[in-house]
Amino acid sequence: MGVPALFRWLSKKYPKIISPVLEERPEEFENADGSKTKIPVDGRKPNPNGEEMDNLYLDMNGIVHPCSHPEDRPPPANEEEMMIAIFEYTDRVVNMVRPRKLLMIAVDGVAPRAKMNQQRSRRFRSAQEAAEKDAAAAEYHREMLAKGAITENGGGEDPEKPKKTWDSNSITPGTPFMDLLAQSLRYWVSYKLSTDPAWEKLKVIISDATVPGEGEHKIMNFVRSQRSSPTHDPNTRHVIYGLDADLIMLGIATHEPHFRVLREDVFANDTKPGHCRKCNQPGHIADQCRGAPKKEEGVEKPPKPFIWLHVSILREYLAIEMSVPYQPFRFDLERALDDWVFMCFFVGNDFLPHLPSLDIREDGIDTLIAIWRDNIPLMGGYVTKDGHVDLARAQIILEGLAKQEDAIFKRRRETEVKKEAAQKRREADKARRESSKRQRFSNPGYDGAPAGYDESMIRRGPKGGVIRGEAAPDMNALPTFAPGQAQTRSDPRFGAGLTHADVVGNANQANKSAAAALKEQLMSSSKPAGNQKAELDALFAGAADGSNTGEPQPVLGKRTRDMIDEAAGDNDTSSSAPSTPGRNTPNQEIADPITNGPAGRGSSGALGGNSKDKEADAMPEDTVRLWEEGYQGRYYEQKFHVDPNDVEFRHKVARSYVEGLCWVLLYYFQGCPSWTWYYPYHYAPFASDFVDMDKQVVSFEKGKPFRPYEQLMGVMPPASNHTLPAVFHPLMTEDGSPIKEFYPIDFEVDLNGKKFAWQGVALLPFIDEHRLLEAMGTKYPMLTEDERRRNGFGTDALIFSTKHPFYDEVAANFYSKKALAGKLKLNARITEGLAGKAEKEEKFFPNSELAFPLESRSQDQYTGLDQDESATVSYHMPTIPGIHKSMLLPGVKFAEPVLDYSDVQATREMARKSGRAHGGVQLSQNGDRSDGRRVNFSARDNGPPPGNGYAGGGAGNGYGANGGYGYGQAAQQVFGSLPPQLAQQAAAHGFPPPMPPQGFPPGYGAPPRGPPGGGYGRGGGHDSYRPRGGGGYGGGYGGGYGGGYGGGYGGRGGGYQGGRGGGGRRY
Repeated sequence: MGVPALFRWLSKKYPKIISPVLEERPEEFENADGSKTKIPVDGRKPNPNGEEMDNLYLDMNGIVHPCSHPEDRPPPANEEEMMIAIFEYTDRVVNMVRPRKLLMIAVDGVAPRAKMNQQRSRRFRSAQEAAEKDAAAAEYHREMLAKGAITENGGGEDPEKPKKTWDSNSITPGTPFMDLLAQSLRYWVSYKLSTDPAWEKLKVIISDATVPGEGEHKIMNFVRSQRSSPTHDPNTRHVIYGLDADLIMLGIATHEPHFRVLREDVFANDTKPGHCRKCNQPGHIADQCRGAPKKEEGVEKPPKPFIWLHVSILREYLAIEMSVPYQPFRFDLERALDDWVFMCFFVGNDFLPHLPSLDIREDGIDTLIAIWRDNIPLMGGYVTKDGHVDLARAQIILEGLAKQEDAIFKRRRETEVKKEAAQKRREADKARRESSKRQRFSNPGYDGAPAGYDESMIRRGPKGGVIRGEAAPDMNALPTFAPGQAQTRSDPRFGAGLTHADVVGNANQANKSAAAALKEQLMSSSKPAGNQKAELDALFAGAADGSNTGEPQPVLGKRTRDMIDEAAGDNDTSSSAPSTPGRNTPNQEIADPITNGPAGRGSSGALGGNSKDKEADAMPEDTVRLWEEGYQGRYYEQKFHVDPNDVEFRHKVARSYVEGLCWVLLYYFQGCPSWTWYYPYHYAPFASDFVDMDKQVVSFEKGKPFRPYEQLMGVMPPASNHTLPAVFHPLMTEDGSPIKEFYPIDFEVDLNGKKFAWQGVALLPFIDEHRLLEAMGTKYPMLTEDERRRNGFGTDALIFSTKHPFYDEVAANFYSKKALAGKLKLNARITEGLAGKAEKEEKFFPNSELAFPLESRSQDQYTGLDQDESATVSYHMPTIPGIHKSMLLPGVKFAEPVLDYSDVQATREMARKSGRAHGGVQLSQNGDRSDGRRVNFSARDNGPPPGNGYAGGGAGNGYGANGGYGYGQAAQQVFGSLPPQLAQQAAAHGFPPPMPPQGFPPGYGAPPRGPPGGGYGRGGGHDSYRPRGGGGYGGGYGGGYGGGYGGGYGGRGGGYQGGRGGGGRRY
């Protein structure tokens, strides 16, 4: 799930990181008999996007969820139809990317305990909402039966009884659904390898739910493992598909520059000019929206478009923003990117609640970046290194935030007050319009025409038709006044004092209001059902949109409409900014004639509101009042239920949060550091509560993952116990169960400053792991053989075509007379770079039959095959020696920079100003950022004198000093001495990358060229790939540009470098 709203925030701040995906769609032809033939996409053709991709990674849960319970169409009738939808969606994604080497399908397995707490909260609320929806639908059905609008034998407008909502909690490891998904994916991949020529050279890795770990993190483990192999190509082009925003941060954390994120275009439905911001349809405004667009009969809805997010371009932007002029140590883009990822964790992640003072919609990340930039001289280095946090430097960031907390809360309150006032004005205007309409509608002489209407005001043609357009009005028909005559509100020519806007608005709304009122009257009357239905049909046929072609729009469920409001809030400041924890933004309740509830708010299901809805919509009193003095005590007293003066407890919470920050960073950069650790509170501390972080020692015990049934028992509510074997059900529901208190039916949801219940904090009890496992241990002997199988762990599967060169090696080693008994080390030359080991798959037999797993469904497209032309082996990733380094690999080649000079200047100016709008005290103790005198420049003078163009770079320690990591990060160190759009290129080359004609863009100046530099072999540590010493790729010549030649750009001394590690002049 990651950081909420991160994707939208990034795309708005860095617009060039997004581009549309060019996609070929299957062609469809109509035959002579009227049937249709679909010609599939030929994936062997060149990629229409102009660039070939090597590896595609699918975070499969991002496909399973929308295919199993879609929001924009009716859901599949059963789980087997869900599988077919998953096949079709996955095939579409593969065809648009067209990976040439590898496809990895990763399904969420058992998650770390830190993630299970969030899963538990989400699943309990999901079950609660499903129950409310089913209850609402059943109540609606009973009401329609009582009124005679429908009959049990199928008459009326709603003949079917409501069906129980499919439980999306089934998408959890260990359930029968996930077992069916694993079988179906293996079948589909084998089917494609056997029948689609475009798949012949493709290797497919399936990591299903039996393999522990979240899908996206299993993918990252794979990428890191391949980078550790000497045979890895550093120019591999990666694409990862998924809906989670944290895929962006994971892409950066790999330090693979050729990385893209693929996802559906969330901006495709952005509000168009003149359209309602809720449903994006013309003809009305948000206050009049019924929550759903009109249905067009016979029109097939086009598939949602896709977009790329280019991590390489995001790196260009961040190379500018994270570079501080004259910083007192070497600039290292890869380390700076790691710090940026670390700061993103503070505004939200799946494992920790965000700090109260930080929200991405308030530019919380910008605030942290501004603090980071301003405190660079004080920190003396980067905050993170290879997934580890320097806690002393991290505390400097939090101290800077603590100085701003009071100002942030006060500014937030001011914004809320302004929005509340604006909302009240809008509601008052709406009430005035509604009152005016009711007065005119109740007038016996009202004929449906707007006030002030006169037939003579309409211009007609010779045949009586209305003349439209910009023709001049008939001046004789307009009211006139003598000089000085008052235009009184009682003048009938002005519609009883209405303004022009009122006249137009009333004219547009007259028929709709009448329709709504009449519908309510008809539904509550005692007329026969047939008459009611006929009158309703006639009513909505002519009044829904003022024509005879409209139809009523359905009232959406509460959560759906609320989510529309929330999504619209990204474009509308009236609903996008966060509220103060402990309160809700008030909305004056105005009766809606259809829902009988607050305007713009529906209830669960398809029913209108009732008294319970109004109670749910009641705004809780804000008792924390973060904008007032003493808020820290009130916050801890109300949220943590402790003594408000217990300062030591605050520090205890902060220490747990620090552990969480260290855990999350390691999880993203090295893999799961502990399967058992979790943050034991529902809320986060304040920035001011972090003290003595440099004295805190953080360590983790690796532990082992839960088994699938143990996770199910840890995250599932009682309503979803059908996903578990029956022997475990009593543990959830029976009074004598030792763990029954872990499964409450009713639980409190604290809105904590959010607008809707589904965004709040579910105050569920934390699971006691030891009590849970002890209780479950008594039930394990009662499991069936199939149930035991589903509770086991599996391995990744590597599947490939029998036409692939790798098949001959597998057949010779596993299926010949000289078959191996152990694992086969993969030959990267044969597997096209894939490293690791293969093991014989016991259930696979060459040239066997491929069975279709969905036997109860007749499917023309997918069937069983007499001969399976694919092969399957168990796959084991290579072991990473030591830790994964945050660095670019030698030999990486960069494309031409996308950002031009104007982008560079705009981003640099934005970095200088952003994150500073809260007021309060300065972000650092060194004065204002614009005051260059405050920076301590002493550290930059380490190394050779800056004026010597012949000096070699100072010898490094092989890591983090002059020479970086031994390669790829050499003596280029001070941003300001290097064009920002070339920063990442310089970091990866031991020689200057190609320059554009005429040198640098305007404003940088041309680098002088001098004699060759000296100091061969000095500069930065040992390079294990090309051990020539030196500071650049393969050694380099001293401390120049990127650790290149001498001290000067282009290896000509005295040039574009300056400062530590080389000679020359600073620009």
